[in-house]
Amino acid sequence: MQLPADVQQKILDFQRAEITEYHIYSRLAKRINSPENAKLLEKISQDELRHYNEWKGHSGKDVKPQWLKVWWYYLISRIFGYTFGVKLMERGEEKAQKGYAEIAAIIPDAARIQHEEDEHEEQLIAMLSEERLEYAGSVVLGLNDALVELTGALAGLTLALQNVKLIALSGLITGIAAAMSMAASEYLSTRSENTTKNPARAALYTGIAYICTVFLLILPYLLFENYFFDLAWALTTAVIIIAAFNYYISVAKDESFRARFLEMAGLSLGVALFSFIIGYFIRMWLGIEV
Repeated sequence: MQLPADVQQKILDFQRAEITEYHIYSRLAKRINSPENAKLLEKISQDELRHYNEWKGHSGKDVKPQWLKVWWYYLISRIFGYTFGVKLMERGEEKAQKGYAEIAAIIPDAARIQHEEDEHEEQLIAMLSEERLEYAGSVVLGLNDALVELTGALAGLTLALQNVKLIALSGLITGIAAAMSMAASEYLSTRSENTTKNPARAALYTGIAYICTVFLLILPYLLFENYFFDLAWALTTAVIIIAAFNYYISVAKDESFRARFLEMAGLSLGVALFSFIIGYFIRMWLGIEV
């Protein structure tokens, strides 16, 4: 049966997507240390190859993969974790998979392939286990505490001290001390819980997240003399950190980005505003001029 030109083009697009994902999954499977995760990714890659060959049976043509896309998602997976990379890729393929339903009346196999793409692979991906996601809670603790505490401290110090060097010095001392305190608290908390997480590693993730956040928020005070501009930059940086991290978590753990982002941003900016006002009144009350 001669297929319409638009259907033939869709089939070729499906083939290209399948063979591209086959190469992504197969490359990741070879680089993962965990035998269980490697086996899961290899199974998904073979499913993609089987789908490619099924579509090829309808088109009668070979299609080359999108190599730029292969290396892009492979690089993202290596940097940010294979769970994030795989789920980000699957999000990008959702629109393409909707096209299966459009040609199911002409090619009945499309409905079955769509079902496998939508459910079977999602079940396999959900079985992936990655260390960095197991310690995501520790990272959240470090980021959230640093953002809430330090944005508030910087806002209060900015109006109270009005000197970028003193603000940076006070912020660094506060931030480093708080980072060590949070890391120690996370160590004790994890050790007392019934969990498979390593207490020292959990503490390390919390401390690193905290220290990195402290550095990024203090940085403008080390570069520019206008303390109001520095505060605005620090608050903007805080919002960007919140958005980037919550996007990562929303993809990797299938959680709502909007709800998490608004909650963390609201807490950080709300505390900063309150501290800014408190800093002003304390300065006026004590009559301090710096």
